[in-house]
Amino acid sequence: MIQVGDAIPACTLTEFHAVATEGCSVGPGPVDLRAACQGKTVAVFAVPGAFTPTCSAQHVPGFVEHADAFKAAGVDEIWCLSVNDAFVMGAWGKEQGTTGKVRMLADGSAEFAKATGLTLDLTSRGLGLRSNRYSMLVRDGKVLTLNVEGPGKFEVSDAATLLKQAQEAA
Repeated sequence: MIQVGDAIPACTLTEFHAVATEGCSVGPGPVDLRAACQGKTVAVFAVPGAFTPTCSAQHVPGFVEHADAFKAAGVDEIWCLSVNDAFVMGAWGKEQGTTGKVRMLADGSAEFAKATGLTLDLTSRGLGLRSNRYSMLVRDGKVLTLNVEGPGKFEVSDAATLLKQAQEAA
């Protein structure tokens, strides 16, 4: 499993773009994680699935609510990762009001979850291999803090915990 001090794995995830911009068409676009966090401090949190109860009612809303406080603590971006496709993550982000606050990144094949050792096998529930619930603070591609939840828990990966860590690391 990835540890504090480790570099994040070289992975490319996808992000849905609802509006075409210079260099970015409408639809899924690649996000090279190492390149995207170069020279930045990034608050990363991962959830088992989009539109699921805890993820939708507590996890994402906490980061949306505290987005300005994260910026004030020196965090350049907030990323939400889930083993879903970019279309689902885009729709979920729209429903959660994440635009301009949280980047919704799709780890559709669980590439990042596997590379970090942070997988959660929910095959018995019909959900397949997913990401464990966690949060981490990443500075210039290296993990500064890591908060991994126990099975079925939501106690240490919340926005308030990571915000406090970001403020202490500033």
